Amino acid sequence: MALASLSGTSQSGTHTVELVVGGMTCAACAARVERKLNKLDGVRASVNFASEQAMVHGAEPLDVDSLIAAVVKAGYTAKPAPSMAPDTEAEPDRVRFLWHRLAVALLLGVPVADLSFTLALVPTLRFPYWQWVVLALTLPVVAWSAGPFHRKALAAGRQGTSSMDTLISLGVVAATCWSTYTMFGHGSAGQETDGVWGLILRPGGSIYLDVAVGVTIFVLAGRLFEAKAKRSAGGALHALASLSAKDVTLLDDAGQERRIPVGELRVGNRFIVRSGETIATDGEVEQGDCAVDSSSMTGESIPAEVGVGGRVLGGTVALGGRLIVRAVQVGSRTQLAQLVRLVEQAQHDKAAVQRLADRVSGVFVPVVFALALATFGAWFMLGSPVEDAFRAGLAVLIIACPCALGLATPTALMAASGRGAQLGVFIKGHQALESARAIDTVVLDKTGTLTTGEVTVVEVRLARNASREAVLRHAGAVENASEHAIARAIATLAREEIGEPPAAEDFRGLPGLGARGNVDGHEVLVGSARLLAESGIALPAELEATRVQWETAGRTTVAVACDGIVTGLFAVMDTLRPSAKRAVSQLHAMGLRTVLLTGDNEATARAVGAELGVQDVAAQVLPADKAAAIERLQADGRTVAMVGDGVNDAPALARADLGLAVVTGTDVALGAADLILVRTDLDVVPGAIKLSRATLRTIHGNLMWAFGYNLAALPLAALGLLNPLIAGAAMALSSLFVVSNSLRLRRFDAPAAPKYGDFNGNQRADFH
Repeated sequence: MALASLSGTSQSGTHTVELVVGGMTCAACAARVERKLNKLDGVRASVNFASEQAMVHGAEPLDVDSLIAAVVKAGYTAKPAPSMAPDTEAEPDRVRFLWHRLAVALLLGVPVADLSFTLALVPTLRFPYWQWVVLALTLPVVAWSAGPFHRKALAAGRQGTSSMDTLISLGVVAATCWSTYTMFGHGSAGQETDGVWGLILRPGGSIYLDVAVGVTIFVLAGRLFEAKAKRSAGGALHALASLSAKDVTLLDDAGQERRIPVGELRVGNRFIVRSGETIATDGEVEQGDCAVDSSSMTGESIPAEVGVGGRVLGGTVALGGRLIVRAVQVGSRTQLAQLVRLVEQAQHDKAAVQRLADRVSGVFVPVVFALALATFGAWFMLGSPVEDAFRAGLAVLIIACPCALGLATPTALMAASGRGAQLGVFIKGHQALESARAIDTVVLDKTGTLTTGEVTVVEVRLARNASREAVLRHAGAVENASEHAIARAIATLAREEIGEPPAAEDFRGLPGLGARGNVDGHEVLVGSARLLAESGIALPAELEATRVQWETAGRTTVAVACDGIVTGLFAVMDTLRPSAKRAVSQLHAMGLRTVLLTGDNEATARAVGAELGVQDVAAQVLPADKAAAIERLQADGRTVAMVGDGVNDAPALARADLGLAVVTGTDVALGAADLILVRTDLDVVPGAIKLSRATLRTIHGNLMWAFGYNLAALPLAALGLLNPLIAGAAMALSSLFVVSNSLRLRRFDAPAAPKYGDFNGNQRADFH
């Protein structure tokens, strides 16, 4: 027997098993699986339709085989989830599966719709055996393309329940069977009719195979769109897991080096990290020093210097030097692995929101069944022939077929996606749109979101009698030989103003402090105030005051000394995006509260917040704490949108009610977000929220029309006043209305924003 202890035990002692559930097509399916699992002794289960996963908890170790058997008994498939990230290999197969069936349905269904509708209304155009041609084209669609609906309907029937698939399947089958019944001479198909009014008033007399193929096409198209959205969203955890190193250079007790898979690394092992390599696991530096780029994990924009005794995180990158690290945490205990679990859990919790159509259909489907049976019974008890009673009950099912429902959501999403691309927004799915209308708080990441993510020199202050050209020449020459991010910023400024600086002789990097070298016969020192103090060089009073002022404002200060005399100071910082202040102002104008959440230091965060007008600032926040901060806001009754770009933002993006990721961010952040901002200009953030709200309003309108149409037409069908062919035509018109309503989003006008340049400096139009 497979026990849950192999899958994981929480800190509270609760055993957890995660299953991948296959075959679910709506929220009703997820509810059915959840009920089956919760009937088992000592089991508490939560089933996520969107991610196709079941999270099962128990105080005692759980028998995985029994859990799988319960899911299979409910009519679905199940298997244990992988340990790191969910398997998304099956999702492309799902997309191909649906696309093949949709392609066949379109290829054969369009001629069916043309022939059946035209020839039924214009009898003079009919040719011998035209009904058989239509039937031959229809059967592959209703049998093969609609096959998944029939299988799910049968599975639900065996469990004594129903779902949207049940109604779709019955509608398709009923339309096909009644048409075939009519063709064999029991109705007037193929005979002369009394014209259009005869078709409207008479309860029978025409075939309506176009109804069967139309329902199949529309619903398959909706399912295909959803499968594509789920596939793109499902890559977040794989991207996160891929940050970790695959191999590591192990240093054994004899001092010998050998490459091993990172999975073989154990706590206490020593391993070597060279320049440019990804650090394999969390550890402590025993030898060496270098700059480490930890922006993906902590949000720090400037690489941090680490030396003996310093801690490093797995997934970060060594930018220079050579380190010998002793492993402190390995495998599932590393911070990177914890990030994987955070994103996975956050996505699971959030995706439990059911789709709108499924929520309503949970009541709608049983009501339609009851009304169809009641119609049949009423007609029969009133003395009508069985054929007429059957025909009236069948008309109820036909008119209730959720044709427009299959279009209500995906057409709105497709229209919004096209318009969003023009505005700089990509909508990945509609689940988060349900909470978009209630967003009252926007949490903003700093590094790479509000800022460019690249350090630059923002100010230069010269000592008395020092020339700017000489300071840039000396500093540029020394920093040009260094690989540090701050050094590159100073060297870039020097090249821009005075051209290529000379080569520095006797260059020597001083990790964590700066660098020194000989330039034009002068001994030049470039680095921190600490480096000057250790070298016995004092800053002049006016430059010392400037240094304190800059560092209080969150700037990094770099001093330049020539032959023991300080000649200037550089202020270096990660600069704000030009559009950041405008975006925050627009969010405030919309009545939204803004919060700055960053892993950077307190002084820098406060300075950025003051410049943007953001009063709520949280600094030095680790990735796990970012998600916790979102949870605290939600616990206070806030509906939260999160804007970020880095791996460290992924748990918060997934936890937020609405996640927005900047396209220049990591694949992990893009995978965890609900909306992708495809331009780095933050003017799109308020526009994205307004577009998401408009999209949700459109979906609500579509659903209200689709169900309103059904509710209005059902009594007419029950009274025998609607020919199924006219019912099919009415459904087509209903679908046309839904599509037209969705296409209005293509003319969506976001609030006018100031004009701004694109990446090439070209002028872009406003949001209208």
